[in-house]
Amino acid sequence: MTEDLLTKIQNLLMLEGGLIETLARSKEAKNLNAMRGKLLARIKETGKRKDLALIVATEKAIIEDELRNHANSKGMVASLNAALLELTAIEKLLAIVDDEYEYRRVDQSHILPKNREKGLPLDEARQAFKSHYARLSNLDKARLSEDEKAIIEARRDNMREAGKIYARRQAKTLGVSEN
Repeated sequence: MTEDLLTKIQNLLMLEGGLIETLARSKEAKNLNAMRGKLLARIKETGKRKDLALIVATEKAIIEDELRNHANSKGMVASLNAALLELTAIEKLLAIVDDEYEYRRVDQSHILPKNREKGLPLDEARQAFKSHYARLSNLDKARLSEDEKAIIEARRDNMREAGKIYARRQAKTLGVSEN
């Protein structure tokens, strides 16, 4: 009986594969792939500009769209809401990271070694960049199309670069040499 159930599952997976292949050849799927290609190009362009505020705003727009149009479970809604809160925290810190007086207060509130990295505070923005990068890395493990995975990879690259840009701005403001 167990082998019969396994055989049924294997047959269903094979049928699903055939249906996915049929869908992939449809006009709508081709249109969707073309649109995703354009989206991917714009996301990569955002990263190449190295404009931290633009990278964060782009990621926030994507998360808001996912929440509005794709969130289909309590866990997904919770994760996307957490991502929006983190991106908002980044935006708030972007407003002061270049202000020596204001940012010194943030620096002084992160004095424990576990809250510092290379002489810089691991403030909420730095933590949010890492958290969001991890969230995107976990998405890459999901059952997604190649297009979707390429978009996630570009978003992840942007978050990695954004974290580096932010750390350079921290270092400049605090007078810490970059190592």
